[in-house]
Amino acid sequence: MIHFDFIWALIALPLPLLIYWLPAKKQVQAAPLRMPTVIKGVKTQEFAPEKKKTSLLILSLIWSLVVLACTQPQWLGEAVNVPTEGREMMIAVDLSGSMQVEDMNLNGRTVNRLDMLKVLLGEFIERRNGDRLGLILFGDDAYMQTPMTFDRKTVQQMLDEAVLGLVGKQTAIGDAIALAVKRFDEKKESNRVLLLLTDGQNTAGKITPEQALELAVAKDITIYSIGIGADVMIQNSLFGARRVNPSSDLDEESLQRLADETGGRYYRARASEDMSKIYQLLDELEPVEQDQQQMRPLSALFYWPLGLALLISLITLLVNTTSTGQFFMKRKANMGAEY
Repeated sequence: MIHFDFIWALIALPLPLLIYWLPAKKQVQAAPLRMPTVIKGVKTQEFAPEKKKTSLLILSLIWSLVVLACTQPQWLGEAVNVPTEGREMMIAVDLSGSMQVEDMNLNGRTVNRLDMLKVLLGEFIERRNGDRLGLILFGDDAYMQTPMTFDRKTVQQMLDEAVLGLVGKQTAIGDAIALAVKRFDEKKESNRVLLLLTDGQNTAGKITPEQALELAVAKDITIYSIGIGADVMIQNSLFGARRVNPSSDLDEESLQRLADETGGRYYRARASEDMSKIYQLLDELEPVEQDQQQMRPLSALFYWPLGLALLISLITLLVNTTSTGQFFMKRKANMGAEY
C-alpha cells in the first residue's frame, strides 16, 4: 500500500500552467546597438512547433515527477506484531555424551535424544512469538550460544547446528543455571524463565546445582526442568537381547528440587510424545504475551520519481546540446563554402 506523507504538495502541479497562461508583458525597446550584417545567411536557430510541444511535454513531465517526489511517497508493509513487555526465557540444552543414546522414537524411526530434542524444541521455539529467547549449551562447561533476542529463527538455527561433544562429554548443570542467571536482564516487569533440558546428573563445572539454585531464587527465576530418556531399552549383545535402563544416571531428585524451590515444575520425557505434551503444558503455564502493538514498516519511495526526473533532464540536455552542436557545424560548413 502506497502512502503520501505530504499529499498537499500536489497543489503545486498546475503552477506551470498558471505561468503559461499569464498575459505576456509588452516591451517595446529600441535596439541599443546596431550591428551591420557582416555574414550573410546567418540566422538564429528556430524550433518547429512540434519541437516546442515536445519540449513543453518533457518539462511538464519533469515538473510532475518533482512534485510527486515532494509528496514523500512511502510503501506501507504488512502489519507486524511488536512485543511489549513479555517474558525472558533462557533455554539450556545438555550436549553431554549420553545425549547420543538412541532410545527415542520420532515419526516411526529411532533417533538419539538430541535429534528428538532439536525437532520438538524447534517447534516450541517457533510458537514463542513475543518472548525474548536465549540459548545455552552445556557439557564440561556452559556456553552462551545465543544471547537474549526476539529473533527466534536465529535461536532455532543455533540449536540445529549444535552437535554432540561440542562442549565436552560431561554435564555441568550448575554452571548452566549460573550462566542463565547472569544473562537475564534486570527487568522487574519481565517473567524470567529457565528451561533446563538434561538426561544426566551434575558431573562437572565450577558451581554445584545447590549454589546455582540459591542464585536463581535470589533473582526470582523460575526453572522448568525436563529429564530426558527412556526407562527401558532393548540392548543386543553376544549373549542375546537384554533390557537395560538407559536413564539410570538421571538425577531426578535434583531436577525436582530445582523446579520446586523456584516455583517451576519438573517433567519426565520418556518418549517424544511426552516431550510434545510438556511443551504444550509450558505454553499454558507461561503463555505468550498477548498485549502486543502493531507496526507497519515504511519504505521511502521518493527517490524513484526524483531519479526519473533527473534522468529525463540529463537526456533532454544531452539531446539539445547535440542538436545545437550539429546546427553550428552545418552553418560553419555553409559559411566556408560561401567564402
